[in-house]
Amino acid sequence: MYASADLNNMSFMMVQNYVFDEERFNGSTLSILGRNPISSLMREFPVVGGTGVFRFARGYAEARTFFFNATNGDAIVEYNVYVLH
Repeated sequence: MYASADLNNMSFMMVQNYVFDEERFNGSTLSILGRNPISSLMREFPVVGGTGVFRFARGYAEARTFFFNATNGDAIVEYNVYVLH
């Protein structure tokens, strides 16, 4: 989910839930919530929790945009997530 988060710059309030479906992580989720200033090369977001194996998880995610099409909004973004659980 994205919502506008800045009056002057292109930034979004971003909510992401990663759902795992393999092996011991099956059925667990990881939740990320934070402000995403998309024009920055590297962005950092907090991991705010999760379910299953990731209950009470803490950590951070780093995002880097490799491609962005301003005409249609398509983007390729790499996320690296570091978690303590």
